[in-house]
Amino acid sequence: MDIEELRKRREQLKGEAEKVVSKMEATRMETERVAGVAKNAEVHLADLERQFAAQTGLNKTDLGFLFFAVALQCVRQYVLTPFEQRLNDADAAKKVKNGVKEASNRTSGLYQPTLPEIISNPVPYDAIFGSPTFNLNLSGHSHRYRTLGHDPLLGWVFGTSNILTSTLTTWDFQSYHVRTGRTMRGDARDLIASQAETLQVLDNLKRQLLDEGKEGKAMVAAALIKQGIHYKSDMHSTAGIPLPVISTLSPQFAQQVAKYGLDFANVLTVGKQAAYAATINMLIAMVHRLCFDAARDGSERIYEVKTRKILSYSNLIASTSNVLYVALQAYAGDKSQVKYLDIGGLIVTIHRLLSDAAFIQQVKEEFVFGGFKNKLDGVE
Repeated sequence: MDIEELRKRREQLKGEAEKVVSKMEATRMETERVAGVAKNAEVHLADLERQFAAQTGLNKTDLGFLFFAVALQCVRQYVLTPFEQRLNDADAAKKVKNGVKEASNRTSGLYQPTLPEIISNPVPYDAIFGSPTFNLNLSGHSHRYRTLGHDPLLGWVFGTSNILTSTLTTWDFQSYHVRTGRTMRGDARDLIASQAETLQVLDNLKRQLLDEGKEGKAMVAAALIKQGIHYKSDMHSTAGIPLPVISTLSPQFAQQVAKYGLDFANVLTVGKQAAYAATINMLIAMVHRLCFDAARDGSERIYEVKTRKILSYSNLIASTSNVLYVALQAYAGDKSQVKYLDIGGLIVTIHRLLSDAAFIQQVKEEFVFGGFKNKLDGVE
């Protein structure tokens, strides 16, 4: 190689060396920067947590949503979804039936009551007179747990069929004819008179509905209406009616759990409380979401944290105030206020606190650890 070539080669090597040194210097500086960030990790994480808290804090608009949601939940608790006051059987029937009196007057043949008899007679599955003859153990309250006509689900079939045939079907699917009997004082009263065929009882419903034309359909309609009225009458009476289907497994168990408040009316009320509470939450969330402004509020997930805080806080405030109010009223001796206890709303509140806390924690971790990773990567 001549001198000129050697000079060019030297310059080339010098440039390459300078590049290597520059890269090494950049690597050293980056390493020092990352080491500095890692050394002060607690400070950076704490700062990111403060930023998250600031960005997800509730402003005046959010607080307006919060107080409005609390107001809606409180109105629901005390106006829309309280437990209905329980009445004795006579008063409950009088309230629902508007004073219309029913008397036993069953004169038609077996399985064949007339339309006027269906309308004017009591429902046959309320009969307990004659129960000892067949060892049915039916009494004033227990008959509701031992006859399928009182089952909130099965009763629409068996109770309606019983009304159409003047029969009674017990929890074990045995059926009996109900006729008009006489007490020792000579009063007319529904009497469990003889064994009936359950399949024939059910077949009568099918025949009336499908084969008897308008007259048969009118009979079925009358029986369904009478069944619905009887449900409404019994549901909010002192004894209540059992939970669906449980009586077919054990009428004793169905009656026992009802004594502890687990009857159909209470479960229905709790379900309504929970449904209304969830509906209010959904409406508040929808309207609050409409107020989202990307330029002002930034990330949608951060904004959703604020929405969930509004729902959790409003549910917690409403449920806590409700429990305190009922407890204080009961302590003061006014136990009638227990009907305002919002069990369904409390269930929704617990679910919201658990689910919203998990969501907020997830978003917080994404924000904090994502931000810390950006600092490590040098991304601002």
